[in-house]
Order: sequence, then C-alpha cells, then structure tokens
Amino acid sequence: MTYISLSFEIHQPYRLNRRFPYQGGEYFDRELNRSTFDKISKKCYHPATETILNQLDEHKNEFKVAFSASGVFFEECEMYDPDLIELFKQLAETKNVEFLCQTYYHSLSSLYESKDEFIDQIKLHHKMVRDVTGYEPTFFENSELLYNNEIADIAESLGFKGIFTEGVSRILGWRSPNYVYKHGDIKVLLRNYQLTDDIGFRFSSKSWEEYPLTADKYASWVAAAPGDCINIFMDYETIGEHHWADTGIFEFMRYLPEEILKYEHLSFQTPSGIVERCDAVGEIDIGVFDTISWADLERDTSCWLGNEMQIACYEKLKRMEKKVKETGDEKLIETWRRLGISDHLYYIFTAGGGPGEVHSYFSPYNSPIDAFVIYYTILSDFERNLFAKG
Repeated sequence: MTYISLSFEIHQPYRLNRRFPYQGGEYFDRELNRSTFDKISKKCYHPATETILNQLDEHKNEFKVAFSASGVFFEECEMYDPDLIELFKQLAETKNVEFLCQTYYHSLSSLYESKDEFIDQIKLHHKMVRDVTGYEPTFFENSELLYNNEIADIAESLGFKGIFTEGVSRILGWRSPNYVYKHGDIKVLLRNYQLTDDIGFRFSSKSWEEYPLTADKYASWVAAAPGDCINIFMDYETIGEHHWADTGIFEFMRYLPEEILKYEHLSFQTPSGIVERCDAVGEIDIGVFDTISWADLERDTSCWLGNEMQIACYEKLKRMEKKVKETGDEKLIETWRRLGISDHLYYIFTAGGGPGEVHSYFSPYNSPIDAFVIYYTILSDFERNLFAKG
C-alpha cells in the first residue's frame, strides 16, 4: 500500500502600515489586511473548504486531509470571518482531518540562536489549534518547512511524533522522498515537491506540456510513483487564489479523491497516520548551516536572508527580544512578534527570475526597496519606543 497525504499550509500576515508617522504604534494596515483577507476568503477559503468538506462526506473514511494554519491566520478569521472558523470546526469533527502544529506567528524564530521564542511560539500555536478546533496536534510543520537537526530535536523534545520538511534532492541524493525517514526518534516526512508543484505552480500554465492537468491524469502519475508514501503539501491559497476558479482548479480538487481511490494500492492517510504505519528507512541529517525549506529554487533560507537589507532587518528584530520580554508588557511582546512574521522579510527579496516574480506577486509593495524602507523604519520606531520605556 502507498499512502497519500494531502496537506495545506494556510497563512495570512499582518501587512505593514505605510503611513508615517506611526501614531500610537499603529504599525499594521488594518484596512489592507481586512480587504485582502476578505478577497481571499471569498475566492479560496470558503469555496475550497466547502469542496473538501463535501469530499470528506462523500468518501467518508477513505479521504483524509491535513492543515497547518498559522496562529495569525486564526486571529484574522476571528476578526474578519467568524463563519470560516465554523467551517474549520466542521473539518475537525469529521475525524478525518489532522491539524498540524507550527509557529504561531509563522516566523523565523527557529533560526534564532536562543530557541526560547521558537518553543514559546510552538506552545502558543498548539493552544490556539486546540482552542479553535478541539484538535490536539501531534505532528509539526515549521514555517515554510524550515528544517535542520536542531529544529527536529526541539520538535521531538516537545512530544511530536513527526515533522515535515522538503524532499530536497541535494540532501536525499539517490534516495526518494516517498518514504518515511527519521532523526533520532522523531519520524520525518518529506514533501514530494515535483508532484506538489504540478498543481501549485503549473496547473494553469498553458505553456506547460502537460496542460491541461486533469484529476485522472494526475492520479495516474501518483499511482506510478514508487514508495511507501507520497506527500503532497501546498499553500491552501492554490485553490481559487493562485489558480482562479475559471482555471478548473475546483473541479480538479472535486474529482481528485475519486480518481486516486480508483487505484487499489493507493490510500489517503494523515501525516500522523503514515508515521504510525510505516517504518523509517533511513536518517535525515541536516546541520544548522545547511537548513532547508520549501522556498524558491534554492530551498534554503535565502528567500528571507539572502541580501544585506533582509539581514539588517532580521538582526534588528532579533536583538530586541530580551528587552521586549523584560518589559512584561503583553501588548508590546505581541507587536514584536507580529513584526517577526516571515513575510516582512520575504517581500525584501531582490533576486530576479521566476522566484522574483513569485515574491512580487505576493508583495503589497512596489519594490523590495520600498518593503525594506517601510519595515526598517517601523522596526526603528518600535525600538525607539521600546528603549524610551527604560
């Protein structure tokens, strides 16, 4: 039997206020955040979730899905679209949906020298998922699949049974991502990025030689792939936002479970279900300086820390941790954490080509320079106010 895990990462950042001066520390653009969330909710979150709920009902215990939703996404649901929270509760009630744990603020805190903030954000997220959905997460997915041995060790120490990361070719060598691996005693699942990107990036590309991608064609590719497990993991916004409804993406998702289940050797399973059923076939060993992610072609940390502007902002934010926490001011700590959302650095990416186009697509700024100026100005203003408190 080959197990198929279908997982979705869901995240919306708090976009920054571009109107200086920042009266009363108003660092986030409330109007832009709300309008963006409302737009994506109508195009993706509601119709995609309803589609998946219908498939879970139609296929009962044969179809299973996993979600990794950031804490700030759930916050925005509660502020802007409480009905969406109810849909996620319905997902949990099916007993065929797993909710993964991640960092509450979808941050780079796993890369900080001190891991206290990383651990705190994991615990905050675990509580949020439990409070919102009633589900107790047992599987970990770090922001954007960031992974190294230290991250895996922390996940294991916190009691997670497994952790997700990218099936990076330079790490695997001759090995396949379609098996369970381990680090220490924690099981490691690897995203099959080729099969995932066939949907996530290539689905609506008319220049792609496989266009149009139909559910039966895709299921045949999955069925032909050898291995114990095939992990398809993409942004939830793929359905309806990155690929609009008129591309046929909803029809594709509607028929995909049925087409995959036509193959007797294929079965849907949650990430936790896979690591319970499959033995590890080898070790994954990734040092801190070789940290991997699912971002861009490099699949490392350069997406957020690849130029001097990004590093300057990252280091400035990081230096404030001790001082912020010493204040004991929960509102101040929350603001600092929101300023640590990884997207702020993502928008400052300056490399060109395909990855540059993807970064520009997501960015609310005219250029990476604009993103840097706004972010660094806000960090400086926050730092000035922080030290003014003594």
